[in-house]
Amino acid sequence: MDATAEIHKVASMRRDSGSIWRRGDDVFSRSSRDEDDEEALRWAALEKLPTYDRVRRAILPPLDGGEGAAPGAAAGKGVVDVHGLGPRERRALLERLVRVADEDNERFLLKLKDRLERVGIEMPTIEVRFEHLVAEAEVRVGNSGLPTVLNSITNTLEEAANALRILPNRKRTMPILHDVSGIIKPRRMTLLLGPPGSGKTTLLLALAGRLDKDLKVSGNVTYNGHGMEEFVPERTAAYISQHDLHIGEMTVRETLAFSARCQGVGTRFDMLTELSRREKAANIKPDADIDAFMKASSMGGLEANVNTDYILKILGLEMCADTMVGDEMLRGISGGQRKRVTTGEMLVGPAKALFMDEISTGLDSSTTFQIVNSLRQSVHILGGTAVISLLQPAPETYNLFDDIILLSDGQVVYQGPRDDVLEFFESVGFKCPERKGVADFLQEVTSKKDQKQYWVRGDESYRFVPVKDFVRAFQSFHTGRAIRKELAVPFDKSKSHPAALTTTRYGVSGTELLKANIGREILLMKRNSFVYMFRTFQLILMSFIAMTLFFRTKMKRDSVTNGGIYMGALFFGVLMIMFNGFSELALTVFKLPVFFKQRDLLFYPAWAYTIPSWILKIPITFVEVGGYVFITYYVMGFDPNVGRFFKQYLLMLAINQMAASLFRFIGGAARNMIVANVFASFMLLIFMVLGGFILVREKVKKWWIWGYWISPLMYAQNAISVNEFFGHSWDKILNSTASNETLGVQVLKYRGVFPEAKWYWIGLGAMLGYTLLFNALFTLALTYLKAYGNSRSSVSEDELKEKHANLNGEVLDNDRMLSPSNDGPIRMNTGNDSAIVEENSSPMQRGMVLPFLPLSLTFDNIRYSVDMPLEMKAQGVVEDRLELLKGVSGSFRPGVLTALMGVSGAGKTTLMDVLAGRKTGGYIQGNISISGYPKKQETFARVSGYCEQNDIHSPQVTVYESLLFSAWLRLPEDVDSNKRRMFIEEVMELVELKPLKDALVGLPGVNGLSTEQRKRLTIAVELVANPSIIFMDEPTSGLDARAAAIVMRTVRNTVDTGRTVVCTIHQPSIDIFEAFDELFLMKRGGEEIYAGPLGHHSADLINYYEGIHGVSKIKDGYNPATWMLEVTTIGQEQMLGIDFSDIYKKSELYQ
Repeated sequence: MDATAEIHKVASMRRDSGSIWRRGDDVFSRSSRDEDDEEALRWAALEKLPTYDRVRRAILPPLDGGEGAAPGAAAGKGVVDVHGLGPRERRALLERLVRVADEDNERFLLKLKDRLERVGIEMPTIEVRFEHLVAEAEVRVGNSGLPTVLNSITNTLEEAANALRILPNRKRTMPILHDVSGIIKPRRMTLLLGPPGSGKTTLLLALAGRLDKDLKVSGNVTYNGHGMEEFVPERTAAYISQHDLHIGEMTVRETLAFSARCQGVGTRFDMLTELSRREKAANIKPDADIDAFMKASSMGGLEANVNTDYILKILGLEMCADTMVGDEMLRGISGGQRKRVTTGEMLVGPAKALFMDEISTGLDSSTTFQIVNSLRQSVHILGGTAVISLLQPAPETYNLFDDIILLSDGQVVYQGPRDDVLEFFESVGFKCPERKGVADFLQEVTSKKDQKQYWVRGDESYRFVPVKDFVRAFQSFHTGRAIRKELAVPFDKSKSHPAALTTTRYGVSGTELLKANIGREILLMKRNSFVYMFRTFQLILMSFIAMTLFFRTKMKRDSVTNGGIYMGALFFGVLMIMFNGFSELALTVFKLPVFFKQRDLLFYPAWAYTIPSWILKIPITFVEVGGYVFITYYVMGFDPNVGRFFKQYLLMLAINQMAASLFRFIGGAARNMIVANVFASFMLLIFMVLGGFILVREKVKKWWIWGYWISPLMYAQNAISVNEFFGHSWDKILNSTASNETLGVQVLKYRGVFPEAKWYWIGLGAMLGYTLLFNALFTLALTYLKAYGNSRSSVSEDELKEKHANLNGEVLDNDRMLSPSNDGPIRMNTGNDSAIVEENSSPMQRGMVLPFLPLSLTFDNIRYSVDMPLEMKAQGVVEDRLELLKGVSGSFRPGVLTALMGVSGAGKTTLMDVLAGRKTGGYIQGNISISGYPKKQETFARVSGYCEQNDIHSPQVTVYESLLFSAWLRLPEDVDSNKRRMFIEEVMELVELKPLKDALVGLPGVNGLSTEQRKRLTIAVELVANPSIIFMDEPTSGLDARAAAIVMRTVRNTVDTGRTVVCTIHQPSIDIFEAFDELFLMKRGGEEIYAGPLGHHSADLINYYEGIHGVSKIKDGYNPATWMLEVTTIGQEQMLGIDFSDIYKKSELYQ
């Protein structure tokens, strides 16, 4: 009997046996005792099942009994197979376990831990040790690394000469990590800090076993005493990159579900089996919901998993779970949400050690706090290991960590408890100021340009303390001595939990991985259906063009010359079918960055990706090729034989598959769109010339004849020609010829085609063979090649000098001291003007060669709405429009720096886009005025600038060329070239880019400018248009504290010229927040709740909110920006029973 049926039978017997003793009015009001008895019987029946069946079934209430149901509804609980849990069941289960992530997550995790501890099951933990770790890279110094044509040729020849030992290697060795050692403890949260270029990413990659093979690496990294070769580090640990690489056409939920499906459940199923066995032996009945969650999250091979829904809830992604991730060409989720998707992609897996690189970029401080707090709870309760690198952690986020690792110039300056870090630096002579975040202090105190402001030994004159002196001091500090002592004793391998380290290469079987990739490929083909529809339409269009070119009423079969025209028609068809596969090139290259990331994370092998990419496109080929052959065959007058018709169709199918496979292989081997296009065009040219039609076989030179024999087009042309010219239409013998050869054979010989019928099958076999070959080469290329252009190839001489000076304390030369970001300590003025200033800054008014008119921007009752998304309508929403801005009013003034703030989803960027005229869809209402005049977009576009969050620049030009090009396009015609050049020079001085004038912009994360320098270039590109009003979207996003200070100094310089500047900003430090003059604060839902001055030390803002009854007071030293966001959440509104928007509109500020 079926196990579930048996359980229901037992429960039914219990109900039936007691029914005769009940009165009629008691049937629907059973006592609590009866309900408990019935549930106990269900558990008893469940316990009788074999272990395999028991771990697949759980007791859950029906959906209609959940929320709002009477207590008696529990009696309706039933036994369900956790494999079959649908979206509503999973959602209801999570609602009961973790209704509010902030409040319920810790209690939920403690329940999981308690269940395991009751039967003595110990959670596996991992201790990571790294000893004498050294990482070095070989780089070119100076201009020799720039990607010019001359350098490319020279460097290629030089590398060949180096390999042959003809010339010495001119590359220099640049140290990235220098003899670093330490211990990462389980159940402790470790924060990794360091200034730019300190080696944080390299250390995280080294700990995760993901270092680039091109680096020279020495030293040891061990997990529980085991070397990296004893297990699979890529699956034991999860490295979360700072770069967000996702397929834009997939939704957030689909992205995480695919990741979970590929990574599998690890040892969760084995642990659940053992847990179930022990509970049965001890006669322990677990909590039904906890039991259901653990069972559902331990089932591998599911398209959707309850663990995915849990991670979506914890990361605050529920609201956008069914929204496309998006990319450069497809609108999707926000940058902060995309960053959380990158984090969630790895959290859904079973990895027990997390190495997370800059996971807070683009997130507001409250969201960052929530995510880090959830990670902290998981690490502390479930025994995880975590090292997290953050750029600008707010003080409250910083306080969540147990340990700190501070890197500088590749050396560990401090590693140990967070509580001891300030004591260590005070012992060296440096103290963190009161209104300074400790994390910001730590990132600046080792820098030559910032260190002096923290010196506190008044009895000693300041001298620069280099990194090596800090390292030496830490070795003698009590924390450093304790770590050395612990490292001296090797980890006892016998204490390592058997389930701690993963030894299998992939999370699930190859079949399951293939199924997952097939499912994803089908989904992407549906989402990209327009591409395939357009390709079909393109072929149909070309078929009509071909029909008009080669119409049968105009084509005769009476001479060899006319036969050549028919062969030309065949060649045209073959070319069209080949060109139709060219789009596979772009489709392949665009998906490769995501593939390489997932391949390196061991989600799946290359063959599991390439096979669906090939096989699933075959049905589309039937439609595309059919659209051409079925239309053209009889109209163009080919041999009217149904057999030859289908043979041509079959051959064209093979040709299309061969072409698509060829372009997929070229895309996979080139890995770059420009390189791939060049090689694909070259291959097509070679195949066409040597394909036997343009040049007949006899005309091909003997040194090129090998090209003829390997050209797929030659086999295709021979096969399709033989198929046509051996038909009945061509078997006539011309009277003018003495031979007995048919006209078809004569045409074939005249065009150099082999006149044998077997060549059709040879050609068809060759097409199929080339298809297999190109797909095999595609698979090999994706298996062994790495992502294009990941390694850094060159550094400047100045950068090497600066590294050397920071490390050893040597004085930099005068030229270097004039570099933009190093002209003295960057101080934050905490006076009334709250401006960021620099030492010895010039008071001159800059950037004024071209005059501009200062303009103010006012807006009143702005409302913005869009058509209600179909997903929300499907969930029961009846409104036709979704309102994103609800009557927002305010003003921005010249010479005043305004911060536009609010939690994620408040509508900051939406408001800025509406004001800037960048919203092309939706419905806008309200009034916008420029200095009192109604705004006209045509005029406003000439007097405004917009700096986007993403710094998009042409990589192959210099800084000066970028600005010159922008000025050429955007300045009025009456500005002559000399004045234009002078203005560009002044703008470069204003944003401190003059020393980088001739630097190549490069690609982000690969070469060229740093993130902070790119941000300043983005601002400069807008400034050279000489705007009066500038909007900046997240100008400090993705920057560490020092780089953010440099950018904010640039912004302040811009404001001081009299321009109107508005910046959206997510998680500012105290210094950056108080650099603004005014604040425009919005709450979720698109309403303003504060617009006015900040005041000295944010006093005006603090006094306003503390004056509202029930709002908690700010703690001493707490960041006003963070406090402000925390006390104005919707949750706080509901708790206090107030509406901050109504309060603001009744205040003096609004009036």
